[in-house]
Amino acid sequence: MDTLFTPVRVGRYVLPNRLVMAPMTRSRAQSDGTPGELAADYYAQRASVALIITEGTQPSDDGQGYLATPGIYTDAHVAGWRKVAAAVHGQGGHVFIQLMHAGRMSHPDNTPHHRQAVAPSAIAPGAQMFTPKGLQDIPAPRALTAAEVRQTVADFRIAARRAIEAGADGVELHGANAYLVQQFFAPSANTRSDEYGGSVENRTRFALEAIDAIVDEIGADRTAIRLSPGTTLWGIDEGADGPDLYRCLVAALDQRRLAYLHVVHQGDEQLLAKIRGLWSGALILNRAGRPRDQIGTDIACGLAELESYGQLVLANPDFVSRVKTHAPMNSADRSTFFGGTARGYTDYPALNKTEAA
Repeated sequence: MDTLFTPVRVGRYVLPNRLVMAPMTRSRAQSDGTPGELAADYYAQRASVALIITEGTQPSDDGQGYLATPGIYTDAHVAGWRKVAAAVHGQGGHVFIQLMHAGRMSHPDNTPHHRQAVAPSAIAPGAQMFTPKGLQDIPAPRALTAAEVRQTVADFRIAARRAIEAGADGVELHGANAYLVQQFFAPSANTRSDEYGGSVENRTRFALEAIDAIVDEIGADRTAIRLSPGTTLWGIDEGADGPDLYRCLVAALDQRRLAYLHVVHQGDEQLLAKIRGLWSGALILNRAGRPRDQIGTDIACGLAELESYGQLVLANPDFVSRVKTHAPMNSADRSTFFGGTARGYTDYPALNKTEAA
């Protein structure tokens, strides 16, 4: 447990502890994609964690999937995120903006331009999504041309630059949870016959090109990526060569000397151990539903340098203090996860000094 509260280097930063706020969509952005008025308070309340990774933030109109998610590609977006970054820094925290392109996990009714979603191939995910008209089937996307794939890489580059302009400490490329980057990995979503489909090397090309563009723009020590090897969300099937793909990808990423690798563990302990062996930098590990008494175990055994938590940090703005003092945790109110007001967003109570003692 004591290891949790020792400093650790992540890219260009030395962080004060090993607990990380995982990215969580909250759907409270303004209609133009600017972070909502309460976003600065929400993140600043949780700034005692070593690192805040923001909710998924689209790099373009095409990148939006869900209702009321923020962007980071206009002047208004930058101004909104600048308030967030300043508030987090004012509490002594660090913040990386997660760059998320939803790909086929989108609906025209949810995006600014109301156009058909784009993806590696024109294959629907076989899922539904909330829209202004209620729950609807997600329609089939349009396959990106090779030129459009390269433009999407450029969109990530610009979004990374704008994130730094907004005062963020770095960016995390969302390569997990069945969104665009992972769609390129999975044969169930990617049936391309060009340089972005087919072989393991081709299916990882988009992710590496996006990472290289971001690194070129803001530096490797402010660039990170999140992966979820083996996920089966929303029609994603990475096939029999999925483990080989991640071994190839992580080995290539390790050469880039990124700030960190963020792994959402899906249960394959053998693959996780292989990834740990291939990755020489800081590794953040997320195990969904980790029991309270298991907090810090992956750090203690050397499998990870940091651990990320979602709902526990969402419901406990003073998560670090509660872990340190073995205090009880607030329960998360699922009915307030997406959209709404301060309720279930900025009104979760913190411990007072007497309780903490």
